[in-house]
Amino acid sequence: MKAMSNDRPQAVCASDFASIVGEENAVCLWENIELGQQKRIQQAIASGNSPSCIVYPSTQEQLAAVIATAYTNNWRVLPCGSGSKLSWGGLAKGVDIVVSTERINQLIEHAVGDLTVTVEAGMKFSDLQALLAKSRQFLALDPTAPELATIGGIVATGDTGSLRQRYGSVRDQLLGITFVRADGQVAKAGGRVVKNVAGYDLMKLFTGSYGTLGFITQLTFRVYPLPETSGTVVLTGKAEAVSQAADILRGSALTPVQADLLSNKLVSSLGLGEGLGLIARFQSISESVKEQSNRVLEVGQKLGLNGAIFADGDEGNLWQRLQERIHTTATETVITCKIGVLPTAAVEILTQVELGLIHISSGLGLLQLEDKNQVLKVRDEIRSAGSNRTQANRGFLTILEAPVAVKEQIDVWGYTGNALPLMRRIKEQFDSKNILSPGRFVGGI
Repeated sequence: MKAMSNDRPQAVCASDFASIVGEENAVCLWENIELGQQKRIQQAIASGNSPSCIVYPSTQEQLAAVIATAYTNNWRVLPCGSGSKLSWGGLAKGVDIVVSTERINQLIEHAVGDLTVTVEAGMKFSDLQALLAKSRQFLALDPTAPELATIGGIVATGDTGSLRQRYGSVRDQLLGITFVRADGQVAKAGGRVVKNVAGYDLMKLFTGSYGTLGFITQLTFRVYPLPETSGTVVLTGKAEAVSQAADILRGSALTPVQADLLSNKLVSSLGLGEGLGLIARFQSISESVKEQSNRVLEVGQKLGLNGAIFADGDEGNLWQRLQERIHTTATETVITCKIGVLPTAAVEILTQVELGLIHISSGLGLLQLEDKNQVLKVRDEIRSAGSNRTQANRGFLTILEAPVAVKEQIDVWGYTGNALPLMRRIKEQFDSKNILSPGRFVGGI
């Protein structure tokens, strides 16, 4: 991959962008940025570097012109939406400007009968859900910070929660994408219908790329009808019994839309009891929800586990508190990690950490760890446990959020596979000057 020359033609000139975006407050110099936002940006970049300004284009055309200007001048760009996930992933290096898509936020098309929706990347997730709810539909994602998260940011970070149990990941629901290339040209792939084979499957490539390949501007998703009824079952108790309950649930004909294993501290902090926990949510017609919930309770009773059913407001409150607890750290030194292991190994991992959640079918989840030494310890255990398996099944532990000093000391991604040369060639094809989120992805890409 080509390295960008340190001898840049000229310093960043905010007036270059002001003439493009035109609107008042659409270009904000670094010293004028609100302190909280400055802090969020600094959590995404290597120490000792502050960008010159943040630019807020309000249309795809303005964004393309902004990126073309950066490309011409070799200015390094940190893409963002609302900034709710800027602290995730690696540290970008030598950032000259931040460009936000949060003002590119319009609904393009909602094809109610076709169960698809097309929106601009800066639309807030909560706003989109409110729009879809008017037609009794919803986007089957449950991202971090749903009130703040933009649709583009969710895709760029591949932010999928517990709903992947039933609906799959972000990339499984994405049908089409439009983006601005590093040179300012607009490109697209996929389409606006569920069954399409138009172009390369760039949706999967851009999902989880952390803004290193291009600026996402428009996205088309499949959506689903809102369920009639919802109910959640929680089982708590000894680790071995919870593990057995998870095995039974995985092998049964039951169809939870969400199903997670919870660590001891997470269970107790939510007031759910003691021991490890298994939480399963069912959404369907009321008779089905009731029947499936009772069957899970019966499984728990036979294994000596405590069980409870949550419905209506209590259920919604429980899932909201769970989301907040797993993403809120008690101190600034706590490290939040994304984990991926074989589902059968999840209980063993959760008994070794204080706060953690792992999906029972995918083996993906979140852990809160005390310091970098614990990160390295858990990462080594995951690798050694998979020493007799293929690389795809060995699991991983990736740092999402941590103090900048920690991210500068240890590898954020912990990737040990053999695909780095391919990843670098892809980066070279999409961003030959290395101006988009330089250093933020695996292997310093």
